Amino acid sequence: MRTLRTLFILTFVAAAFAVRAQTPRDSLLVSREWLSAHLRDPNLVLLHIGPRPAYDSAHVAGSQFVEPNMLDAHTDLALELPGADSLKKFLEQHGISDNSRIVVIPGSGWFSPATRLILTLDHAGFGSRTSMLDGGLTYWRKGGLPVTADLPTVTPGRISALRLKTVTVSAEAVRDRKPETALIDARAVAFYDGASAGGNEKVQVKGHIPGAKSLFYLSVLDSTATLLPPQALKDKFIAAGWQPGKNVIAYCHVGQQATLVVFAARTLGIDVKLFDGSFEDWAVRGWPTELPPGK
Repeated sequence: MRTLRTLFILTFVAAAFAVRAQTPRDSLLVSREWLSAHLRDPNLVLLHIGPRPAYDSAHVAGSQFVEPNMLDAHTDLALELPGADSLKKFLEQHGISDNSRIVVIPGSGWFSPATRLILTLDHAGFGSRTSMLDGGLTYWRKGGLPVTADLPTVTPGRISALRLKTVTVSAEAVRDRKPETALIDARAVAFYDGASAGGNEKVQVKGHIPGAKSLFYLSVLDSTATLLPPQALKDKFIAAGWQPGKNVIAYCHVGQQATLVVFAARTLGIDVKLFDGSFEDWAVRGWPTELPPGK
């Protein structure tokens, strides 16, 4: 009887631990150890984002080169999500199919371009099948793991249909947001405070969107460039005006830096969207900005 009771307790504890382990962070991040063990998985697609010369000299075996402007709609704004047709074509050209497991690998320091790519993949319906290598290529190499200069052979993929998901909001949605929505400015503090002007070459405006709080995008990473632990991330979002159970809109200059904040929020299960036009869009519209008290 005692043995059966003990077995039941152990089974219950193991099941409870398994349930707790299945968090958004578990699927959105992979460790260098995980990737090393799964490099030969048949459905794995690796996308490396960073400077081309650095990729050409050293990358994880099998990873394909991507640069940010490959997935830009090329509108009047600096960086916008591409249309469905060009997005589907890009994905299939890079070997992505309906059943692909995708890992995005940031080149040295290229974390926000990597999370911009991840946001685009989420928009395309691959959010649950896409992860980022925690710490990127730099952390991979610090672990003594191998790199290569050999270029991969890519077999085109086949996607039956994109299942587009809304991951961004418009300037109007930011302006008309509900009071409980936390609006986060991911730019460097100098832009938020108005010490430096933002916008684009033609329109330069100081300050931030009214009601926004500052959360510098790189502050979600630790000294090794891996994502902060969950509680530390949660504390940062609370300090930036988020309340548990509420939603977040993040913006930056043109919609790239803020995707790292979006990614971090997703690992916590926060309902989060990107203002894709970001401060550039707001500034060219001539909409009001504000400065912190005393500035």
